[in-house]
Amino acid sequence: MSVLSHDGWEGGHLLIDLAAIAANYTQLQTLVGPRTETGAAVKANAYGLGLSEVAPVLYEAGCRTFFVAHLAEGVALRSLISRDSRIFVLHGPPPGTAPAFLAHNLLPVLNSLPQVQEWQALARDQNTTLPAALQVDSGMSRFGLSEDEVTGLSKGSGLEGLKIVLVMSHLACADTPEHPLNRQQRDSFERTRKRLPAAPASLSASSGIFLGPEWRFDLIRPGAALYGINPTPGRPNPMQATIRLQARVIQTRHIPAGACAGYGAAFVAPSPTDIALLGIGYGDGFPRRLGERGVVVLPERPDIKLPIIGRISMDSLAVDITALAGLPLAPGVAFDLIGPHNPLDETAFLADTIGYELLTDLGSRYHRTHHDPRKG
Repeated sequence: MSVLSHDGWEGGHLLIDLAAIAANYTQLQTLVGPRTETGAAVKANAYGLGLSEVAPVLYEAGCRTFFVAHLAEGVALRSLISRDSRIFVLHGPPPGTAPAFLAHNLLPVLNSLPQVQEWQALARDQNTTLPAALQVDSGMSRFGLSEDEVTGLSKGSGLEGLKIVLVMSHLACADTPEHPLNRQQRDSFERTRKRLPAAPASLSASSGIFLGPEWRFDLIRPGAALYGINPTPGRPNPMQATIRLQARVIQTRHIPAGACAGYGAAFVAPSPTDIALLGIGYGDGFPRRLGERGVVVLPERPDIKLPIIGRISMDSLAVDITALAGLPLAPGVAFDLIGPHNPLDETAFLADTIGYELLTDLGSRYHRTHHDPRKG
């Protein structure tokens, strides 16, 4: 077994497959067909994978509608993609920021009456009609206008100064297809949007897309599915994996039966045990909850899943490598913490979390390689 050469990373390496992200986008667009547009959620630094690298790839794949959470994210995104793209800011305009939306060609998602009024005030100041998305609450009780608020706006001059370019809502239980709230929210969304001027509609993010055509409307807003998270929990993942997370061996050691390893003596060796210490920990955003739960894989022996033992430290974790039967592991050898044989969603499950959290928590200390096999 050869030791990997020192190629710019020491503790953890996050390999991001940009071609897989593009392929996932194309797959979703093919699934929904030409009458439904496929947008892309790139909030939270493109779910932790790098906005500046991911957004242009999605644009090249044909995406022209993007969603971010905050104004600052929208400003950053606008510097990366052409002005022929639409950028919706999901949280709408914070008080006093409406002019910045115009300056950077950003579209607010109006979630409340104060936000509607703020955007209308700018329209009056500009003596024009301003485009915006309107979010309605269809039953999640998170963001959006209530049915009563929509009814009030639809009367008289309640929408004066606004050009509604998208009416949207969000599903609470789309990852549970049989949940009755999915149908209830769809019906509520249909009922509410009929009270508004005719405009394109959007209800589904990643999991909602797979509920069927009735939930897709004019625009879908995938995020997680683009980045390889399974949008159909409990079924085979229809999306391509987009990341591989590796960590190098710092040291190996042999401990006798009864010896403990790590903080709190959480692991006590039941028999003589070989251990490898890897240079990655919760300081890198790798979940501390994976101590005594998670597994790693040596790429040369993908048939063996090696348990993480003891508590995960800030900068390191310990792995029981006894099953490798004395295979020599020199410092610098790399293990997969997330990869072909330990997928993202399985790792998240072992950490008692979801793939979304695991991705967005991946820290800045990783050496990141954005690879696009299409470009060599």
